[in-house]
Amino acid sequence: MKDLLEFLKAQTKTEELDAIKIALASPDMIRSWSFGEVKKPETINYRTFKPER
Repeated sequence: MKDLLEFLKAQTKTEELDAIKIALASPDMIRSWSFGEVKKPETINYRTFKPER
């Protein structure tokens, strides 16, 4: 989303659009966006950020 906003701000020429299409991403597409690795599989409390027991 941040990339889209930066792209729109960078546009200097005004263009008219006839239509715009918004669609849901498939689970495989969402997985392709993800990156990283779980280093510690502990459950963390979202309020205190402390590990749950």
